[in-house]
Amino acid sequence: MIDWHTYATEQTLTWLLEENNPSVRYFTLTDLLDKPQDDPLVQEAKAAIAKTGLVPQMLSVMAQPSYRETYSRFYTYKYKGLVWSLITLAELGAEADDQIREMCEYLLVNSQEPEDGGFSMNTAQKTGGGRKSEVIPCLTGNLVWVLIHFGFLKDERLQKALNHLVEFLVLNDGELIESQVVPYDRFEMCWGSHTCFMGVVKTLKALTCVNRELRTEKQQATIERLAEFLLIHHIYKSSHNLKKKAKPGWLHFAFPLMYQTDVLEILDILVREGMHDERMEDAFQLVLEKQNDKGRWLLGNTYASDRLLIPMGSKGEENKWITLRSLRLVKGYSASQH
Repeated sequence: MIDWHTYATEQTLTWLLEENNPSVRYFTLTDLLDKPQDDPLVQEAKAAIAKTGLVPQMLSVMAQPSYRETYSRFYTYKYKGLVWSLITLAELGAEADDQIREMCEYLLVNSQEPEDGGFSMNTAQKTGGGRKSEVIPCLTGNLVWVLIHFGFLKDERLQKALNHLVEFLVLNDGELIESQVVPYDRFEMCWGSHTCFMGVVKTLKALTCVNRELRTEKQQATIERLAEFLLIHHIYKSSHNLKKKAKPGWLHFAFPLMYQTDVLEILDILVREGMHDERMEDAFQLVLEKQNDKGRWLLGNTYASDRLLIPMGSKGEENKWITLRSLRLVKGYSASQH
């Protein structure tokens, strides 16, 4: 039986609560220390997210006319475009304001494919809306998650996107059992003989952020299918040979994650959904082993974070975000054992 307090030392918590990172401070108070939203410290930290640090810095850059000119490259402008910047803002705990809502609306108009509801890498020049032949599951999952975070859950366009994630899901594990329909089948890497793990994870992330009481039966059934797909792989292994690390890169933790994923994000999603399964154990132990003697975790990968509008974190250095997410996982995993 694991006691998460063993890993969350007073020194580590004090570090996470420093005011120089209001987002981490806020999530430490709420997710680790269980402070309610009406707690003065929580309210103060939440207000600080909008006033100091990365969120106001990013929004200032994004308000410039020169940035507005990049809107049309919302996906292809990696990792400074509108898609990636909104993912980052949501991960940082930014709250929707008029500027953010306007940017979300731009993606709903120009990235969402109007017929089926998925999100596309580019806009259809002749008809407007997302180009149907370039709709991909990782992008759709990411933007559904972002839009729910920013308050669009009840928007009928968001509901259509949720339906897309359910209705067009195919899960293949090395053999083409479930076939995809035209034109989505053109992306073998997404929906081919082995379903793309990133699409699986981002779809699961999107669906699980819908409150249980608001989910449809199909959404809940899809969550269970997606979770089982990850569990048969023991999170990061080959399901056909569990001695093989199918995704060794997932053992190097990053923040923020864009279309990529890692062991930490996957376990966090599963545990926050209340899941505890022995097939998660190896991956969980790998997370524990990465804590250093100061009680902190390191940033293992910067493939996206050093290309953001405002770069954050240095590879190999102690990282508050990775430490926060690791401790949140340990806490949740510990609770699920009871």
